[in-house]
Amino acid sequence: MGFRPFVYRLATRLGLGGRVWNADAGVIIEVQGGVEALAAFEANLQKEAPPLARIRSLRRERVATVEGEAGFRIVESQRGAGRQVIVPPDLATCGDCRREIFDPGDRHYRYPFTNCTNCGPRYTIVRDLPYDRPLTAMAEFAMCEACAREYHDPADRRFDAQPVACPACGPEVWLATPAGERLEEDWLEGFRRAIARGEIVALKGLGGFHLACDARNEEAVARLRLRKRRPAKPFAVMVRDLETARRYVELDAEEEALLASPEAPIVLARKTPAARRELAPSLAPGLETLGVMLPYTPLHLLLLAGGPDALVMTSGNVSGLPLEFENEGALERLGRIADRFLLHNRAIVNRADDSVVRRVAGRTQLQRRSRGYVPRPVPLRGRLADGPAALGAGGEMKNAFCLLRGAEAYPGPHVGEMESLEAEEAWRLALDRFERLLAVRPEVIGVDAHPGYRVSRLAREFARERGVAVVPVQHHHAHFAAALAEAGLEGPALGAVLDGTGYGADGRVWGWEVLWGDASGFVRLGHLRYVPMPGGEAAVREPWRMAVSHLWDAFGASRGSELARLLLALPEAELAALRALVRSGLNAPLTSSAGRLFDAVSALLGVARANTYEGQAAIELGERAWRAVREGYQPRPLPFRLAPAAPGAEGSAEASARDAPHGPLEFDLRPALLELAERRLAGEAAERLAADFHETVAAALAEALGRLAEERGVDRVILTGGTMQNPLLLERAERRLRERGIGVVTPVLLPPNDGGLALGQAVIARRRWVEDVPGGTR
Repeated sequence: MGFRPFVYRLATRLGLGGRVWNADAGVIIEVQGGVEALAAFEANLQKEAPPLARIRSLRRERVATVEGEAGFRIVESQRGAGRQVIVPPDLATCGDCRREIFDPGDRHYRYPFTNCTNCGPRYTIVRDLPYDRPLTAMAEFAMCEACAREYHDPADRRFDAQPVACPACGPEVWLATPAGERLEEDWLEGFRRAIARGEIVALKGLGGFHLACDARNEEAVARLRLRKRRPAKPFAVMVRDLETARRYVELDAEEEALLASPEAPIVLARKTPAARRELAPSLAPGLETLGVMLPYTPLHLLLLAGGPDALVMTSGNVSGLPLEFENEGALERLGRIADRFLLHNRAIVNRADDSVVRRVAGRTQLQRRSRGYVPRPVPLRGRLADGPAALGAGGEMKNAFCLLRGAEAYPGPHVGEMESLEAEEAWRLALDRFERLLAVRPEVIGVDAHPGYRVSRLAREFARERGVAVVPVQHHHAHFAAALAEAGLEGPALGAVLDGTGYGADGRVWGWEVLWGDASGFVRLGHLRYVPMPGGEAAVREPWRMAVSHLWDAFGASRGSELARLLLALPEAELAALRALVRSGLNAPLTSSAGRLFDAVSALLGVARANTYEGQAAIELGERAWRAVREGYQPRPLPFRLAPAAPGAEGSAEASARDAPHGPLEFDLRPALLELAERRLAGEAAERLAADFHETVAAALAEALGRLAEERGVDRVILTGGTMQNPLLLERAERRLRERGIGVVTPVLLPPNDGGLALGQAVIARRRWVEDVPGGTR
C-alpha cells in the first residue's frame, strides 16, 4: 500500500532518525527525535496515511535511543511467529500508470503489466508472507537496471512495488491457437482483428481467464452461449471508460464511484435505450439490468482502447466448473469454446473471479465477493471475537469458505458450484493458500447440516485429516448468524431469512424462515406454509411444477388442475404424473421455500417456466415488477393470513417451549395466489401482478416481524438470504418496517446469498466449541 515509503518521507520531513520494516505482526517503526517532532509524527501517521492503507491498530512503546543515529531507513522485512497481517486485495490500475501506458515517450508505453505501489496485483500473485518479490509470481523475473533503480528508491512511486516490471524485464503476452500454437502476429492487433471477425477469445487476466467477444455482435454472443452451454444467464460487459458506461447503463454517483474504485467490481445497473439499440439482445435476456465493469488492468485498458467500446468479459470456465487460471488447463478445457487465446507468462497463484455489486435499497450490496475485496477481513466484536481458529466450509452453491483468526473473519474467494472434482480441488487449493497466508489452522469446522452436500463431505474429510471438530449448522441459522456477525451484533435478535433451499431441522426443505437467536442457537418463530416439491430437484429446474403445487394447495385438486391447464397450458398426462408423485410422497418433499414460491408465481404469470441458472425465474419476475413501478404503477398488497402453524411444524431441534410457547407463525399466501390467478385469467399485465406480489411479500414480512418485534422488545430486525438480493422486495419491506419504527440490518460486506454463508457457519462452530454446546465432536 506504499506505507513504508510514506513513513520514510514523513520521518525525513520532520528530521527524525530511525527505521521501518515489515514483519509478521505488522509494520514496525523505530523512530527517535525531539518531543514535538515525535508527537507530530504520531499524529500524521494516521492523518496523512496513503488512501489505500488501513491501520487496524496502533501500539506505542518506549525503546532505548541509539546514540549518533542519523537519518531514517527502510530495512528488510523480518519473519517470525504471531503473524497478524495479510496481503491486500488486488487493485485497479491507478491514474499515473494509465498515463504511462498511453504515453509513447514512456518506457511503459503499451506494456500490459505496468503497475506501481498504488495499484496492480497483490493477492493473485502472492505465495507467502511477508509480501516480498521472492515470495510472489514475480520471483522468476529479474528486474532490469531501470526497474531496480525505481524499486530501491524510497522517493519513487514504484519503491518496493513487488510486481514492478517493464517490457525489458517483465512478463510478456502472446496470441495462440486453441491447440496452443503461438502466433507471430502482434498480440494487440491480432486480438482486435479476431474480435472484429466475431471470434471468441479466451484471455488470461489478473485472477483467471475471461471469455471475450464483441458485445455489439449478436451472432458472436449467441455462439458464445451455445459453446459455453449457458442459454440465458447474463454476461458481464467491460466498457472502455466511465463515459461509455453512462451510455449503456443508468448510473448514480455511488454506482459511478463503485465502477471507478480500486476494487473495480461488476456493477449491476439498469440498461439505457442506447444499450437496447446497440448491444446484443442476448447479453442479458429477460432482464432490465446489465452488469458492467471498467478495465482494471493495463491489459484490459489496451484491449478496450481500440475496436469496440464494449466487450463481453465473462468468467473463463466451462459451465459448472471453476474459473480457469493456468495456461495449460485453459487450453485443455476452453479450446472448444474459444477461437483464439491471449496468454501471458506471469503465473496466477490464487484464483479471483470478478466481484459483483448492486445498489439495493440505498446501500451497496455485494452479490459476489472476490477480486478487489478478498482477502480483506471482516472485524468481529464481543463474544464472537473470542475462541479458537474456525472454518466455515460454505454452501453447495456460490461457495466461498471463511476462516476466523482472533477478532477477524477472512472470507475466501468465490469458488462457485461444488458439483465437480475440479471444484473440490479449487476449494482445497484456495483454503491451503489462506491457511498459509494467515498462518492459522482451524480447530473447529462448521458445515451445512444437509446430509448430501458435497462441500460438507469434503470438509469432514479435511477435518478427519486434521483431527479437528466438525459442527453441523442449519442453513438458515448460518445466514442469520452471518448477518449478525457482519453487523457487529451478538444478539439475541429477530430476523427473516428468505432463500431457495436449505435443509431444515425437521428434515423438510426450508426457505422462508423467521428466527430468533444468536450464534449459540435459534428458535423458529415463523415460516411459509408447506407445499410439496413435485420431483424434488426437478422442481427447482422447472418452476411450473411449483406453480401446480401451489395451485393445488390454494384451490384444491380439481380447480387447481383446471387453472394449471389454462394458465400453464399443461396436458392432463403431465398433471397426472405430478399428482402421482405428490400422493406417493416419493421425491416430493415438503418445502417452505421463498425461492420456490417466487418460481411458482413467475410461471403462473407467464414470465419464466424454467430455471437455466440459479434464481432465473425469480430474477425475471422481479425485473417485471420493477418495470411496472418505474412506469408509475402503485402496487398494493394482496390478501394473506398469519396464524399459528399446525402442531409439530415448528421443526427446530434447538427450539424450546419457553422461546416459542405458541408455536411458529405460518405465512399463508393462498388468498394472494387466488387473486393473482383470477386477475391473470382476466388478462391483466404480468408486470402489475408481479409488483402486487412483491408488495404482498413485503407486507407479510412487515406484519409478522412487527408483531414479533413488539413481543420480544426489539426495534431492529435482520433481513437476509438470497431472496433479499431482490431490490424491490428489500426496499418495500424496509419501508414498511420503518413505518412501524423498526430498523433493518442486512448484509453489505458479504453477500446475503450463499456466498456469505460460511461466516455464519464459522461463528456458530466457534461459539458451540467455546460453550461446549452439543453438536460438534472433539
